[in-house]
Amino acid sequence: MSPGVEPDTIVLGGDLSVRRLGFGALRITGPGCKGPPDDSESARKLLRRVVELGINLIDTADSYGPEVSENLIAEALHPYPDDLVIATKGGLLGPRPHDARPERLRECCEASLRRLRLDRIDVYQLHAPDPDVPLEDSVGALADLQSEGKIRHIGISNVSTEDLDRARSVAEIVSVQNRYSVCERSGEDVLTACERDGLAFMSWFPLLDGRLAARGGELAEVAGRHGASSAQVAIAWLLRRSPAIVPIPGTGRIEHLEENAAAAHLELTPADFELLESRL
Repeated sequence: MSPGVEPDTIVLGGDLSVRRLGFGALRITGPGCKGPPDDSESARKLLRRVVELGINLIDTADSYGPEVSENLIAEALHPYPDDLVIATKGGLLGPRPHDARPERLRECCEASLRRLRLDRIDVYQLHAPDPDVPLEDSVGALADLQSEGKIRHIGISNVSTEDLDRARSVAEIVSVQNRYSVCERSGEDVLTACERDGLAFMSWFPLLDGRLAARGGELAEVAGRHGASSAQVAIAWLLRRSPAIVPIPGTGRIEHLEENAAAAHLELTPADFELLESRL
């Protein structure tokens, strides 16, 4: 795709305008993303800084902690700013590694509502397809919750184009969340489908769990030309790659949050973009 000037917002489901750089709230939890953080007040301070920086999409899940991330978000930010969109996920927690049975998804959604202190979740996402449950049944459960007013919009995560088509045969899907970065592009076909049909494509692990921040080579070359970090270049590439992409980098440190947020203002040249597109 030829790079160009892209809008800095995207509209989910026709009525939720979010900036195209969100925040992933996995790493505000404890070591190994399990349990509470060592310093809960620092985590809450970071979440408040997210909002101060103008980021108005926070992505979380009941499995983060588990439950810790959602609780911290509510503690730090409730009552929420009018424009803040909280996207959470269900379908991993349960007696099995994946548990997207309809009855379990209902339990997960209702528990997330309580933890987040919400009457309705803006974007509720199936965390991953359950190999033991027809995808149509899992998405159908979310559609039922939507009809009851507990979910505003439905998203899906960790899916193929076939999964996306099956989900859309059951309910309106506004977003897909798949792993994608400048160095890991296995989801190109799903991204193409999202671009074609006006869905948001939330890229998780856009910095490869932090590994891109220290990467040399072309990333470092471009970063050096702009006086930026490799992490900022990786985020800027995603923002320029497609107007459908919404990177959701996460961190537990305010300095990294501020560095990531500044990437939204980094303007790659066509030569920068092509170098990264062709070499990485």
